Amino acid sequence: MTVTTSFTQESTAAEVIAGVDLSGKRSVVTGAASGIGVETARALASAGAEVTLAVRNVDAGKRTAEDIVATTGNTRVLVAALDLADQASVKAFVQDWTGPLHILVNNAGVMATPETRTPAGWELQFATNHFGHFTLTTGLHAALAAANGARVVSVSSSGHLRSPVVFDDVHYANRPYEPWQAYGQSKTANVLLAVEATRRWADDGIVANALMPGAIQTNLQRHIDPADIERLRAQFADVFWKSPEQGAATSVLLAASPLLNGVSGRYFEDCNEAGPNQPGTRVGVATYALDPENAERLWRYSEDTLM
Repeated sequence: MTVTTSFTQESTAAEVIAGVDLSGKRSVVTGAASGIGVETARALASAGAEVTLAVRNVDAGKRTAEDIVATTGNTRVLVAALDLADQASVKAFVQDWTGPLHILVNNAGVMATPETRTPAGWELQFATNHFGHFTLTTGLHAALAAANGARVVSVSSSGHLRSPVVFDDVHYANRPYEPWQAYGQSKTANVLLAVEATRRWADDGIVANALMPGAIQTNLQRHIDPADIERLRAQFADVFWKSPEQGAATSVLLAASPLLNGVSGRYFEDCNEAGPNQPGTRVGVATYALDPENAERLWRYSEDTLM
């Protein structure tokens, strides 16, 4: 049955979290020093959760933590270094984590970057948006299982409609690099991670879902020419542009709302489960992003590459 709620594209994270008590819960939000990551972390803290801001820029993370403490009164807002493009950094974060983890929000990401490769030769967007979060999520599996009802949230995008995971050439060794296609591939991978985690970890009480946060202008667009952003706004004039507080709402719904108890392996947008994408539209979820065979193949490919 499709999951629907009373929340909409205009709902804010604060509205979604209202009445939810997360006292005693521990959470991690990646990329929580800017954009919707800040508002996701703020909402979780406002409900009483301990929140670790897992960020590349620790100084920016500390400033964000101070702001969240000041606005919520929750002093259990921590900052930890995490560079998702650097597997050593991800593994160090995992090694330093102790105790249970109730909520993991895989929020951080890069978008439409110029062609860039990591020292290992991986395309940067896939290395950051998928490989980094894959190593983080699987590395924290024991902590999630120990929470007895943990939630994993994968922030994807309607950009996933641009491309499936092209397993024959993930890193553009034999095809021309196209930044938006590469972004789309990595965002499809975010959905597939939730699908396969659901299959593998259901017996551990772990649920995992993915989401499209909506159109929000944040630091995520830093690699895009401002003129191109304005052209996109004109091209998609009917799109509702959200504030960061509205953009974080679906993440918070999946991370904390009792309305999602027991729901796993699904894709949401505007605080409701999305239907299948209809050709020619930019809403809904692509069939290939929920395909269990693709999900298992991606998991095995990631393990073979990283482990």
